[in-house]
Amino acid sequence: MKAGEMLYEGKAKQLFLTEDPNVVRVKYKDSATAFNGEKRATLEGKGELNNRISTIFFQYLKDNGIRNHFIEPISPLEQLVRKVEIISLEVVVRNIVAGTLCKRIGLSEGTALPRPVVEFYYKDDALGDPLVNRDHISALNLATPDQVAQMREIALKVNELLKKLLAELQIILVDFKLEFGLDGEGKLLLADEISPDTCRFWDAGTGEKLDKDRFRRDLGQVVEAYQDILNRLGGKKHV
Repeated sequence: MKAGEMLYEGKAKQLFLTEDPNVVRVKYKDSATAFNGEKRATLEGKGELNNRISTIFFQYLKDNGIRNHFIEPISPLEQLVRKVEIISLEVVVRNIVAGTLCKRIGLSEGTALPRPVVEFYYKDDALGDPLVNRDHISALNLATPDQVAQMREIALKVNELLKKLLAELQIILVDFKLEFGLDGEGKLLLADEISPDTCRFWDAGTGEKLDKDRFRRDLGQVVEAYQDILNRLGGKKHV
């Protein structure tokens, strides 16, 4: 399916229209960003790895009853997805304390939470993607109460499915971010990507970070960590 006009370009992906109005072509980029774009770099091979890893995760979730936008991969850097109108909310599920949560609630990184914590963030770069609650979401008309409830329920199901899959691979799912969109019929679909850019993965034996924190914290070997995730998932470097 040929790429048409560019619909959108973000920090890590480009979206192109296709001859099918309901299908979008997604191209993953080698760019890496952190701290709301203040830190940037180009990491050769990162785009291909995220494309492959997202492909595996989305297909796994689809096979287990989670409706999402993924259709199929079409090149090392590209995949076809259902066109959706993205809801301006990021849904974060946390199993272990890490990142900004350490400062917000005063617990040390690595503290296991007694149950998963679900958070919502308003997708607005100018505001720094602030944490919001259901009243904020309603006041800003970002999503209906039913959509918010669905997103929370789906996020928790995704958490259980990914935790089960990753535990078998000796990977701890610390936390992750999801995005959702509405298709042409107004149905809610899981969208965006699921990769080391949007999740925190720790090696179960050593605690080694295998995600974007390697870039955020200047730990090095970012691409190598992403390749490790793909290898454990049984993927190949090229689609």
